[in-house]
Amino acid sequence: MMKKTALITGISGQDGSYLAEFLLKKNYKVIGTDRRSARSFNWRLRRLGIQDKIIFEEMELGELYEIQRIFKKYKFDEVYNLAAQSFVGTSFKSPLNTTNITGLGTLRILETIRSLNYKIKFYQASSSEMYGDVIEKIQDENTPLNPQSPYAIAKVLSHYLTINYRDSYNMFAVSGILFNHESPLRGEEFVTRKIIIGLIKIIKNDLKILELGNIYAKRDWGFAKEYVTAMWMMLQQKQPRDFVISTGKTYSIKEFINLSTKYLGLKTKWVGKGLNEKLINTKNMKTIIKINKKFFRPSEVNFLKGNSKKANRHLRWKPKTDLNDLVKIMIDEELKFYNKL
Repeated sequence: MMKKTALITGISGQDGSYLAEFLLKKNYKVIGTDRRSARSFNWRLRRLGIQDKIIFEEMELGELYEIQRIFKKYKFDEVYNLAAQSFVGTSFKSPLNTTNITGLGTLRILETIRSLNYKIKFYQASSSEMYGDVIEKIQDENTPLNPQSPYAIAKVLSHYLTINYRDSYNMFAVSGILFNHESPLRGEEFVTRKIIIGLIKIIKNDLKILELGNIYAKRDWGFAKEYVTAMWMMLQQKQPRDFVISTGKTYSIKEFINLSTKYLGLKTKWVGKGLNEKLINTKNMKTIIKINKKFFRPSEVNFLKGNSKKANRHLRWKPKTDLNDLVKIMIDEELKFYNKL
């Protein structure tokens, strides 16, 4: 059996790194692209020990000729489009770049596949942020989309472009609507890892106070390493379909903090309300977390909870790691590398 060749855009990110590791174990030839000079940003791939097993190519999703150059150089069986300006907060400050990369970048890839080899299987990384200010309490593949940020709007554009190219050109193109998925490889700008790093720094006396925004936003959090397997499963089906990937359970950021402090052995209590709410270390009565309104989004998404019954049925995919165990995994890994500094 011939070895399959896969392209992963955004390979230096959390999902790209875990997916590359997974595909390599499946004996794929993996080509990875990133908008930056990838090698200097590949701490995740180095941590997984796979940086020397991947062929790196620089490719800007804003440049059609660069995309076409890569597709002419290699014969891809599968393409996983994970590249994006992926931080919601930044998308409000940089909406044009976000739309160009996260939205129109997908169009450039789809058009390249259509014109050069429409038989290539294409996976688009959609996002639960597309649901936005939710109309239904539990979101599935048929829930109306109501995006609340430039990032989410760009993802909606990519999502519908994927459907349109599938329907119009008989392409095997699918979207995975992944709800929040975390890991030790998450970027430090994302709230889960920001919380864990901040609490560890406080324990080590390297930080006095951690400042956060809306701690009452609720999310459906899973383990990223498990979610990338669902991406691959989608491209192994006989028919192209879109799938929601989630745990079906939702927790607030405040609950995530409480799980983290408990596992770290901190004795704490919450005091105050609203912008004056703060978390106190009861051992010394010092404030360790406080609210800062500068971290609130201009338009908040307060509640997301996914329904993955379709993925359970067709892909035989189910989440294995609950939030309590995920917090432990992230903290243990963070402590291991923090103690080496």
